[in-house]
Amino acid sequence: MRLANVFPGLTNGSTGWRDFAWLAAVLAQLTILAPGLLGGSVARAARARSLARRIVIWARRPEVRLQLRAQPWCDAVADTPEEAVQEASLVVLAAPVDKIPELARTIAPSLPVGATVTDVGSVKGEIVRLCSAALRAGTHFVGAHPMAGSEKTGWEHGTATLFEGRTCFVTPTATTAAPAADTVARFWHDLGMEVVTVDADRHDEIVAHISHLPQVLASTLCAFLATKDPAWRLYAGGGLRDTTRIAGGDPVMWRAILEHNREEILRALRQYQDELQAFQTSLANRDYLELTARLEQGKAYRDRFRPPP
Repeated sequence: MRLANVFPGLTNGSTGWRDFAWLAAVLAQLTILAPGLLGGSVARAARARSLARRIVIWARRPEVRLQLRAQPWCDAVADTPEEAVQEASLVVLAAPVDKIPELARTIAPSLPVGATVTDVGSVKGEIVRLCSAALRAGTHFVGAHPMAGSEKTGWEHGTATLFEGRTCFVTPTATTAAPAADTVARFWHDLGMEVVTVDADRHDEIVAHISHLPQVLASTLCAFLATKDPAWRLYAGGGLRDTTRIAGGDPVMWRAILEHNREEILRALRQYQDELQAFQTSLANRDYLELTARLEQGKAYRDRFRPPP
């Protein structure tokens, strides 16, 4: 589903999602909890686009809170997550995927009635179920996954333009209150993203193939090459560097993602192994017509990528 499925009455025809910027709304208070690269970018982008009258941040480590107090894109830094959300209109949980449900449970008693909570986790099924169950009546959770980032981590690497032209998945459930889903979809749209609404489990299937599988391939390729002559890395050209860039991501963060989307990633790996085996068979049998066909199929898929923003 596209954004029209979030905003009733809108269509995907000539009045596409880019044509209703008039829906932009200013939040009374945006609270961001546990900001890393994504959370720091949310704060910067929201300030640059004047999406919130007040931006409040909480970080787990005291030294990070001290550093954040000097940043011009936040108005206050709270000492506890409970304090940070007390007057929040929208809360963004920017913690690693294995910490998001725990954070939702922590803030649940302190959320004001009517507050909406979203997240940035790259796995949605379990997070949506646990976070929705954690919140009390009158508050709402709507899962989200902005498809933006880099191999770098930490709020200091955030930018106000990180989300521009990127896709954001929003994953309301059948019982999600429509105003809460509207708030979350509108927020990510106003940060410059193309919003796509899907079921949480469908989201996990999609990203297992287009995000998590590529990470596994890049990391395992580097792990394999690490068993070879160490001098070989000195000869690496652009092809190896481009193919393995994301292998530089945080292993702890990725271990949590792989754990939480385990079944979908295993399914994608099995299917990919079938493809790799077919390629190997073509090469072993000197079936160069089949080999060329597979290379052409891969090129055609890559050529149809949308241009980067």
